Formats: sequence, C-alpha cells, structure tokens
Amino acid sequence: MDKRKVIFYTDELNDEFSVAQITPRKIDKDYVYIHTSRFKRFTKFFWYRIVATPIAFLYVKLVFGQKTKGTRVFEKSKVKGKGYFMYGNHTQDIADAFIPTIINFPQTDYIIVHPNNVSMPVLGKITPALGALPIPDEPAAYKNFKAAIETRIGEGKCVVIYPEAHIWPYYTGIRPFRDTSFEYPAKLGAPVFAFTNTYHRRSRLFRHPRIVTCIDGPFFPDMSKPVKKRRKELRDKVYNAMCKRAESSDHVQIKYIKREK
Repeated sequence: MDKRKVIFYTDELNDEFSVAQITPRKIDKDYVYIHTSRFKRFTKFFWYRIVATPIAFLYVKLVFGQKTKGTRVFEKSKVKGKGYFMYGNHTQDIADAFIPTIINFPQTDYIIVHPNNVSMPVLGKITPALGALPIPDEPAAYKNFKAAIETRIGEGKCVVIYPEAHIWPYYTGIRPFRDTSFEYPAKLGAPVFAFTNTYHRRSRLFRHPRIVTCIDGPFFPDMSKPVKKRRKELRDKVYNAMCKRAESSDHVQIKYIKREK
C-alpha cells in the first residue's frame, strides 16, 4: 500500500509518482507484437483467461471493493464483435492493469503500456501474453506497433489506453492530456469509450478506498473531418466525460499540492 499522504508536483503532463523502479528494455524493430504459433496462442489463453482473469477479479474486488457503473453502454452501442478503444485515468499500478479486464468481460483487452511493463525479470515475460503492447523506442519499431493495434481492432478486440501516461496514485482529478493517442481511433473510425475510476469512503475496517468505475460512450470520430480535428474532438469528449465523473469521488487518500515555480 502506498503510505504517502502528500505529494508535491510541478507538471501535470510529465510528473511520474509510481513507486516501481524498473530499468526498461529497448523496444526496437525486432520486438514481436503478434505471435502466430499455436504454442504462443495457447500460452496467451492460459495466462490471460485461466490465470490472470480470476486474479484480476479477486484483486480489484477484495482490495478495492470495485464496482462498475454503465456497462450497459456496451450493449446499447452494439459493439459486440467489433473492435473499440477504451481510455481511462491512470491512478493505480496493479489495478489499472486488471480493471479493464473486469469491466468489459468477456472481451479481450490489449493495453498500451510503458516498456517497464515488459522489462521485469519474470513478469516481463508474461505481460505480453496478458495483452501488453509496449510503446516503441524508435521509429523503425512504430510500424510494428501500429500494425499490432490495427490488427487487434480488426479482430474485434479492445485496445486500452491511459492518455495521462504517468501514474498518480489515488489522484481524484483528471489531468490534462494530449490528443496524440486518439489518432488511432481517429484514423480507424473505431468507437471510443471512457472509463473513470473514482474513489469513495469505506469503513475503517478497510485499508483502501472503494473504486467505482464509470463508463461513458461510445464516442465516434467524424470521418468527414481531417484527422487532427477528429482526434481533438475525441479527446475533448473523453476528457469532459472523465472530468464530470471524477467529481463524484468523495475520498482523498493522497493529497496533491502543486509547487510554485
């Protein structure tokens, strides 16, 4: 458990407050995003469905008493069998990897992650099977990264993105984020959902506040407009929905104070 009570910050866009200390591997053109062998497909099924999904459910329910609001938007939008993107606020290290798996089960998720997530000695070998898509370190690798996203959307899967990029544990606001990551749905014409993790008081018997995840959408890009316009509009719709949902948080676990420059 994060024992910090106050965190001072200077830059909402770039400050990172994760307690994990990992030396990331380099994601170059030789990194394989999509494995096609039967063995790799089996190990993915094993780690994702047999191992990770039950652990994810138990972790978020037992530790955070997690609840979800708005799952019916998936049914109403008729996205079953179609690929889509989900964007969420980045406030946990472990739970943020698990919550998407729970809120849109039985959909298969692929999460765009920092290279740290595939660099750990043991878990780093498993996280790709859990859907981790590490951000490339060089332009030559971006082609494979982009192709992986397009392939998964084409397969009718879900690609999860945390546009804030950096972890701010238990933060109850929504940090301003760029529209760069919205280029993928803007170009592919794929639907977008927002999911906002809010924090709520619980009995003193519990060490962690309750997480209530609120889902909004779908938001669709206007394909008649230029890509830059499409991605900005998607970003604004997601950001505004998340800001509105974040207002429902009623518990502050860690207080964030901005330093004067």
